[in-house]
Amino acid sequence: MNFRGYFKGLARVTRTFKLEAGNLRAEGVPAILLAVSGLVLAVGVARVMTENAGALPETLRESKGLVEAIRGDKHRLSA
Repeated sequence: MNFRGYFKGLARVTRTFKLEAGNLRAEGVPAILLAVSGLVLAVGVARVMTENAGALPETLRESKGLVEAIRGDKHRLSA
């Protein structure tokens, strides 16, 4: 196997990777690292969601109540 040719081709391929999302721009190896870390994060979120699917409706209901309490949307009774 020709290792020099393999690594030369690998270097050429890694330079061609580009990632652009809004103001975030990455090229080459950083773009590959960002893409892989995004995939790992997505898998982790999906795993947590499937493991805790039963508690999700209650969690969303409680978070809605918390947001309403922080914002103060509900009118308070005047004394």
